Amino acid sequence: MENYFAHETAVIDDGCSIGAGTKIWHFSHIMQNSTIGESCNIGQNVVVSPQVVLGKNVKVQNNVSIYSGVICEDDVFLGPSMVFTNIINPRSAIVRRDEYQQTLVKKGASIGANATIICGNEIGTYALIGAGAVVTKPVPPYALVVGNPSKQIGWVSEFGHRLNFDETGNAICPESGEKYQLKEHKVLKIS
Repeated sequence: MENYFAHETAVIDDGCSIGAGTKIWHFSHIMQNSTIGESCNIGQNVVVSPQVVLGKNVKVQNNVSIYSGVICEDDVFLGPSMVFTNIINPRSAIVRRDEYQQTLVKKGASIGANATIICGNEIGTYALIGAGAVVTKPVPPYALVVGNPSKQIGWVSEFGHRLNFDETGNAICPESGEKYQLKEHKVLKIS
């Protein structure tokens, strides 16, 4: 007996691993050799390709295709209709399955609606990718990036609030009260 929920219209291939408490909604397809952790929520019309790895508590909104080469760590949020790629130079007539590039989305990162992540990049822990952004290079932990091509415009807390650093390089999350320090273009949580 399965310990996850799958809507009757979802297609679950043999040979995939799905964690306890995960929910898979309408018209989604979980392909063979993919791994989905515990307590994930896979929205409507989602494709999870072979060899994809999703950690625990990953939220995938509607209309997202997660292609081979993508790894999402725990607590990642993938917004509606956001896009991953896995080949830099795709051609219909040329098979490049052996050239898939890895994209790593680190713990707690959020990717906004309609954003595009070009393959081969790492999205740092708790980074926030704005809606519609096109990410063409690695994103540091806690970074806030927007635009096409994306550029960093600030930093965010683990709760997703903009951090305003004082002259000593310290900031406090307005929701959690947690303290952060900016030093040499890197953010560290200090409490």
